[in-house]
Amino acid sequence: MTTPVIRTGAQLAALPPATYDRVKLVAELVRDEGEKLRVYRCTEGKRTIGVGRNLDAVGITPAEQRTLGLTVGICVLTGITPAQSRALLANDIDAAERALDRRWPWWRRMNAPRQRVLLNMCFNMGPARLATFVQALARMEEGDFGRAAIAMLASLWATQVGGRSIRLATMMRTGRDFA
Repeated sequence: MTTPVIRTGAQLAALPPATYDRVKLVAELVRDEGEKLRVYRCTEGKRTIGVGRNLDAVGITPAEQRTLGLTVGICVLTGITPAQSRALLANDIDAAERALDRRWPWWRRMNAPRQRVLLNMCFNMGPARLATFVQALARMEEGDFGRAAIAMLASLWATQVGGRSIRLATMMRTGRDFA
């Protein structure tokens, strides 16, 4: 297992921009995660709101408190608006993108559908759990997308997320949007 490379701010600024379609990613995440404006318990029992925002692990950042007028308590008591949900989602996508840049900067060299696959997976499970996909990530970096897709499907995650894993593995294997 290789040690992840941690990039400095200057190194991150030098990375090429991602080429994925953010509108498509948002639609895919809403389809895969759902969108709920009231707090609910996810499959792991964590308090969640919006499009998969884990209130127990991530909470509401100080910047989100200032700009959106939210706290975890407000989320629990009154829920959130659709606009607040989408703002939290945008911040979570940005966080997933930064995590990929820090650990796997080669993700930006993949085509747009494959970039969305990695973002979707990072969004869903977080970078630490994504890092356990050693074989899949190694195959992606090598450009062996067929074997990467096989490794994705040979995981506990695939059984937990069902159709999502099939869609994402198909996109990884073919490099095309899932029809």
